[in-house]
Amino acid sequence: MKIKNVVVIGSGTMGSGIAAHLCNANIPVTLLDLKTEISENARDRIHKSRPPLLIDKSKINNIKVGNISDDFDVVKNADWIVEAVVERIDIKHKIYEKIFKARKDGAIVSSNTSSIPIKVLSEHLTDVEKKDFCITHFFNPVRYMGLLEIVKNENNDLNKINQLKEFCEIELGKGAIICNDTPGFLGNRVGVYAMQVAMTEAFKMKLSVEEADAIFGRPMGIPKTGVFGLYDLIGIDLMADVLKSFIKELPDTDEFHEVAKEIPLVKKLIETGYTGRKGKGGFYRMNKTGASKVMEAINLESGDYFPSKKIDVKSDKVDLRALINRKDKYGEYAWSVLSKIIKYASSLVPGITKEFNDIDEAMRLGFNWAKGPFEMLEEIGVKNFFDKVDDFTENSFLENLSKTKNEDFYGERQKYTNIETLGKVKKTASSIDGNDSAKIYRFNDYNIVEFTTKANALNYDSMDALKNATDKPLIIINESMQFSAGVNLTYTMEFADKNDFKSIEKFIKYFQETCKHLKYSKYPVISAPSGLTLGGGFEVMVQSNFVASHTNIVVGLVETLVGLIPAGGGCKEMLARWLDTNEAKADPNYAPLKVFDIIGYGRTASSPVEAEPMKYLRPSDKKIMNRNSLLEVSKKILLDNKDFKAPNELQFKLPGKAVRGEMDKILDKLYNDKVILDHGVLVAKELAHVLSGGDTTIDKTLSEDDLFKLELDAFMKLMETQKTKDRIKHTLKTGKPLVN
Repeated sequence: MKIKNVVVIGSGTMGSGIAAHLCNANIPVTLLDLKTEISENARDRIHKSRPPLLIDKSKINNIKVGNISDDFDVVKNADWIVEAVVERIDIKHKIYEKIFKARKDGAIVSSNTSSIPIKVLSEHLTDVEKKDFCITHFFNPVRYMGLLEIVKNENNDLNKINQLKEFCEIELGKGAIICNDTPGFLGNRVGVYAMQVAMTEAFKMKLSVEEADAIFGRPMGIPKTGVFGLYDLIGIDLMADVLKSFIKELPDTDEFHEVAKEIPLVKKLIETGYTGRKGKGGFYRMNKTGASKVMEAINLESGDYFPSKKIDVKSDKVDLRALINRKDKYGEYAWSVLSKIIKYASSLVPGITKEFNDIDEAMRLGFNWAKGPFEMLEEIGVKNFFDKVDDFTENSFLENLSKTKNEDFYGERQKYTNIETLGKVKKTASSIDGNDSAKIYRFNDYNIVEFTTKANALNYDSMDALKNATDKPLIIINESMQFSAGVNLTYTMEFADKNDFKSIEKFIKYFQETCKHLKYSKYPVISAPSGLTLGGGFEVMVQSNFVASHTNIVVGLVETLVGLIPAGGGCKEMLARWLDTNEAKADPNYAPLKVFDIIGYGRTASSPVEAEPMKYLRPSDKKIMNRNSLLEVSKKILLDNKDFKAPNELQFKLPGKAVRGEMDKILDKLYNDKVILDHGVLVAKELAHVLSGGDTTIDKTLSEDDLFKLELDAFMKLMETQKTKDRIKHTLKTGKPLVN
């Protein structure tokens, strides 16, 4: 049965997100709620959403809206009906009664619940109806979170469940994992337990909230919000309700009860309105002192707030073995939390799933962990784990592993999908080399480079890996959240603070050489970006020969926001793309002015559809819904280009001073309107100098190396100014741009 038409009932956050994502996949969808204006308002929220739920805003027109009373007939034509109403079983049962009376034979009906068991949801359904009913638990925001849990039980038609899984995987780009009907399913069962362990152990060990978040974050391969920051983000009151649901559903013998006990401080925070970011604050709060704002953190013992302190745990990489062996309170905390998570997750096999690595994938896709519990165990090492761990009786998984001591217990990754994913392929590499910033996986016919730094920021080692991997066709791809957020600014500022500008210039030159080497390599180079692809990350991508892009990218050249200009070939490549237009052939000023606008404002695109009009991506670049498919698509590009020949080097004819006059007029207006200040003008003038071709005229021909030199000179001139250094330091500290 093919799914060609979908109805979503309930236009709240999740229903709207599901409907929007069906639009992204070009699936006709109708959104129903109690009143049509509620659905209309939801459609308006989708259109204005930030981050955007739609990869193309025009797709909003694909969502039809209506109300349950007058428009329920649309259910008759639906191949899949998704219920996403409020989490009240009486309301859901009434909706199901209406759906099953109206639906066509064989149509799939599912609930987006995150907490109600399928046996409770389906208790009034007939045996025939139960065959077609399941839970499809999407994670919020639906467009960006990869996990979809499809919950089945013994009544289901497994062929239909597998058809739904295939549709959601291929058409919607989801990591669709089938799991059993148990409380919290896969992701939330382990994820919420992990949060509770991280919290309760912090209380026990008398760690500050900042210390706990610093460890239960980047060093563990967990998002930097940590546990207390995540509690505030979700809502402390909402988390309390989630815990009550688990306590109600789980047997008394489950270890979850131990970490779900009510904490007096948490109870007090909820009672006083400190429910997190949506309330007056939570474990963290923003306190206004005069004209300034100060981030404060709560003392877990006294309940008082103090200015939040940045904790430097001297660990910027995920190295679990080193982390748990630290001879300090951070090592003790890390081991206590990790060992408990591993013990709990392994105790759930085969109860919630027979494939333990499905739990890992649920944590990767639903919680953005770099590694799931079993991958954590694999990295720590089986012997090391059992040398340190305490009692694990009645845990058959660990009991068996303790007997075999099999360090290679993990086997194949990502069993839930038949796609040839990067995670699966890496284990089959003929050899692995690289350095601290990037890994090179070598195969018979091609190489893979995977960046491994924080946010995959680029440095000398990243460039070395790229150069060393071009002895064969090369695919640049990774499993982390970002492709690359650009050049490592912290690394650059270390030199700037010492006034060692020669080292910065040397690095930028090497970056330029590497990008040019990629572009004109003997073998094809493919970039497969997902997530942030900014600044230097964009420059690597744009100077690759081919691109296979995930639909969830944020792409662009943002250097002006930190007082710099792109210097790795970004200006050059954007000029080349805009010069290759009919408008530019008729008007020599057209391309420089277009690129001046795009780079000057640091414009970004949040999808390939938005990227194409700015020429960040080309029409020929592949756009992929399912991130897992990026490697397969990249390999097919290699297969289709066995006769690859490197492109010819570019040449440029630019108008020089003739176009800078127009650029100056734009800057004068922006300055007079106070859109930009003094340093903004200086940055823009340096950008204008590069994009106009410097001291050239339209009858002269410039090479790529000429453009590279213009970029480098402008970059270095700005790098040596105090105001650019101020911008960089402000951005590194706050994550926000400084206007100066």
